[in-house]
Amino acid sequence: MKKQQIAYLGGFQRPRSMGFTLIELLVVLVILTLLAGLVGPKVLDQLGGAKSKTARVQIAEIEQGVDLFKLDVGRYPTDAEGLRALVDRPGAASGWNGPYLKKGLPADPWGGVYQYKLQGRHGGPDIFSLGGDGRPGGDGEDADVFN
Repeated sequence: MKKQQIAYLGGFQRPRSMGFTLIELLVVLVILTLLAGLVGPKVLDQLGGAKSKTARVQIAEIEQGVDLFKLDVGRYPTDAEGLRALVDRPGAASGWNGPYLKKGLPADPWGGVYQYKLQGRHGGPDIFSLGGDGRPGGDGEDADVFN
């Protein structure tokens, strides 16, 4: 058998344990809580920003599909045809050579549907996501993301 080491404290003998004291555990918990409080919000902000960046990348891909549609058909999809015209052939589109999106029409990073307007803000078609709240406008992650 192993002999336990004996620590002398003020004349008392007590066996030296190999564990942590309650104070040491509390100090570690306080340090971890402080770190989580400082680092956690930064990480969550980065995650939110990643969704907006993903939406911009997807919108750029959809915009390329809309441009290819115009090259083949001679016009942009109408509002009634919408972005679905990039995946399924519309009835009145002679020259359609799709599908123009390899993986089909994606959902936005928040699970919503990408919107399309033929007469956009700058004269050409607008492709956009309504952001995290699914409503027009908003701030931060709830802001709309346009092409």
